[in-house]
Amino acid sequence: MNPRIVVSAVCVFDDAGRLLTVRKRGTDKFMHPGGKPEAGESAAQAASRELEEEVGIIVAPEDLEPFGRWLAEAANEAATQIEATVFTAPTLVNAAGSWTAHPSAEIAEIRWLDLAAGLPDDLAPLLTDHVLPALAAKAARKS
Repeated sequence: MNPRIVVSAVCVFDDAGRLLTVRKRGTDKFMHPGGKPEAGESAAQAASRELEEEVGIIVAPEDLEPFGRWLAEAANEAATQIEATVFTAPTLVNAAGSWTAHPSAEIAEIRWLDLAAGLPDDLAPLLTDHVLPALAAKAARKS
């Protein structure tokens, strides 16, 4: 059995409906902001902390909405699975009308992903295999 890493991640959307993705230094796949919980942290607390550390977005753990939990192939660790608890950040209404994100900590690059456009081939398996299909199904139920 392959090793498993437990992580928390957050779906953040801007006012145009684009999904925030990040690329960590030394890697080539884009994924959600997020990471491993520290000792004693809940999944939501880890997601909140990682979101602030990686892209400077502050959302209280209790304001994150649970979206799903999946097992996926790790994007940057060979023969490893991730057990990901994924949340969505609340819709932001601020003076700018959108989240302001900037790469920090181990993040080399951020990219806002237009889900209506063709998807790039450099996305992590958690996104392509689980989260994006779940987001599409959620959108279909709303329409």
